[in-house]
Amino acid sequence: MSSEADEWNKVLWERQPFPDNYIHPHSFLSSLRRNPNFKPYTYWPLVLLCCAITQHLATIFTFLAVFVRLKERWLDARVLLWVSIVSFFGGYAMYEILSYSNPVRDAFTRSNTIKSSLLVFLALMGLSPVLRTLTAATSSDSIWALSACLFFLNALLADYSSMKPVRQERLTSVLSMNAAISSSVVLASRLPDDLAVFALVLFAVQLFALFPILRHQLQVTPQVAQILFTLTLCVLSFALTLPLSVSVAYIYAGISITVTFVAPGVLVWAQKYKNEIRGPWDVAVPRLN
Repeated sequence: MSSEADEWNKVLWERQPFPDNYIHPHSFLSSLRRNPNFKPYTYWPLVLLCCAITQHLATIFTFLAVFVRLKERWLDARVLLWVSIVSFFGGYAMYEILSYSNPVRDAFTRSNTIKSSLLVFLALMGLSPVLRTLTAATSSDSIWALSACLFFLNALLADYSSMKPVRQERLTSVLSMNAAISSSVVLASRLPDDLAVFALVLFAVQLFALFPILRHQLQVTPQVAQILFTLTLCVLSFALTLPLSVSVAYIYAGISITVTFVAPGVLVWAQKYKNEIRGPWDVAVPRLN
């Protein structure tokens, strides 16, 4: 048997007097490989990748701070409406600048974008009276709990990956956007008037439906621009949250620091415990020229 085993070749296209799962006894242990596809992470590139998560958390806390101000009548809904309109045109101009080199963008695509924006604007304006009375029979405690769960689901399922040349929306990112919009609608139903409902839902559409598209574009910009943009969002959300609740503001700051700086360090530290063993028992991978 040993003389026959010496003539064995690890190929499937050649007819041999051995079963397909035969392994040479002397070559079994020599074929073991440890972490064959392992690419070690470094700290600062991971911190840069975590900026997308930090930006998303900043938008959530910004939205909650704006909602509290509208609910307590500390913020005029007309001011928020104009801020949303100016932010929309500013964000759209930035998106056009960042995607200028993309040949797919043309006049037809821009006209569809404008039509869709007008349709959403008019639809929200017409549905505002309905949305204001949507949860009239539901207690406020249930609304707060439901909103918290939906925002948690939104942050968990959001797409934080960088933009690809040909990008398709993932199911998780669609579910994330739906969760955020649903949470915004139930919170808007607690506002006192139709204009406040319309302004808040429009603001939510910009933050949770349009801003992720711009965020994917920003992830291919120079690193300095990403860092400055992330820092601006964090400072803005912290400044809006601090006057409302000092404890919530410090909790938000702790979460942001943990996600941005502590979590990448933990991942880099845990790499030394990675131990993946590959050997002849794994499924064969064909080598194609």
